[in-house]
Amino acid sequence: MLELQDIYFNVKADDAKKEIINGISLTIPDDKLVVITGPNGGGKSTLARLIAGIEKPTSGRIILHGEDITEMSITDRAKKGIGFAFQQPVKFKGIQVFDLIRLASGKRISVSEACTYLSAVGLCARDYINREVNGSLSGGELKRIEIATVLAKGSVLSVFDEPEAGIDLWSFQNLIEVFESMRKNIKGSSILIISHQERILNIADEIIVLKDGKLTAQGSKEEMMPQLTGTSSAVRECSMLSGAKEVR
Repeated sequence: MLELQDIYFNVKADDAKKEIINGISLTIPDDKLVVITGPNGGGKSTLARLIAGIEKPTSGRIILHGEDITEMSITDRAKKGIGFAFQQPVKFKGIQVFDLIRLASGKRISVSEACTYLSAVGLCARDYINREVNGSLSGGELKRIEIATVLAKGSVLSVFDEPEAGIDLWSFQNLIEVFESMRKNIKGSSILIISHQERILNIADEIIVLKDGKLTAQGSKEEMMPQLTGTSSAVRECSMLSGAKEVR
């Protein structure tokens, strides 16, 4: 279980402090898929980076399974079981897919074991295991390989920042299937996805809405979806795709 306790994060802008995250407290329970949504500029990606350790909060505490990890680096948090997937997957010139998965697992694994992770994200292992992780792979392929590395880590908390960004319709459908499979099989771990996409919201156990750096709504999918697909101007603002194409 991950707990955020009164988290603030601000940056300097024109010799003044700009508040990005404003007093957020929430809990990400084990065995749940949680989606954070809301308008652009609301602090969603910043919150994900704070959880992963890429940024440090100005104040507040981050607790993972009872341990205060607020001051831990991204490397130490990864060792504690927090996996993070970027909006744009990192390309590693000269490294093969097998080596990337092996490094992510933190142990010596066989080609067969690595292939299992590729198969789990819908890739034919035979076609990808020896491929180089570079520009020859499509955005959707890179996304799924990155998810395979998160699976290989055995993360207790897997964080995905707008996984739908920059991929085509076919790849998006495959991503949905991967997340649905992960959701069915998570035991003692949790998944946190930052997304505007209705189809990702529809596979969530819980939905959290951020606006202007504040938590404005939280509840089960059954409670939240009628509000997010409602007609009031405030709700429409939270459910906007903000430039991303809606997939129905």
